Amino acid sequence: MHSIVLLIWLTLCAAQDARQRHIANGLTVGAGAFALAYLLWSGSTWLGAPAEQGAWAALLALAFTLPGYALRRLGGGDVKLMIALGLATDGRHVLGVFIGAGLASVCWLALAPRVWLYMGQGLRGRLLYLQPGVSKKQPFAPFLLVGLLLTFAWLR
Repeated sequence: MHSIVLLIWLTLCAAQDARQRHIANGLTVGAGAFALAYLLWSGSTWLGAPAEQGAWAALLALAFTLPGYALRRLGGGDVKLMIALGLATDGRHVLGVFIGAGLASVCWLALAPRVWLYMGQGLRGRLLYLQPGVSKKQPFAPFLLVGLLLTFAWLR
């Protein structure tokens, strides 16, 4: 059940990022505050890892995302999203999500020019910022969602 809640949350973040290239603070900071409160109250992360692993996962997420933010490849919402994800999961999940997102991003960059032509106009309108060649700074949350799905498949 906890995994489904995490997937729904990340799906909302990914949809907003793909449509607006922005993730609302209510989704990122709100989820991070909830994950931190749950961690402190229960002594474990949302997915059941010990609290120490959640803290280390949040620091790992920060270490992975700050260089991208400094180079203007990632937005602040992506950094906050990964920290919230770290507080809710553990280091293995953060590492898996980040690797899976990287692989999904590379696959999208390679396949998007061909796939984009065959997508329906309504779908292209909803995923406007994922259009190939529009920007060097693509929304990252949709790829994080793919990374989370791959991580869940791998670790379960």
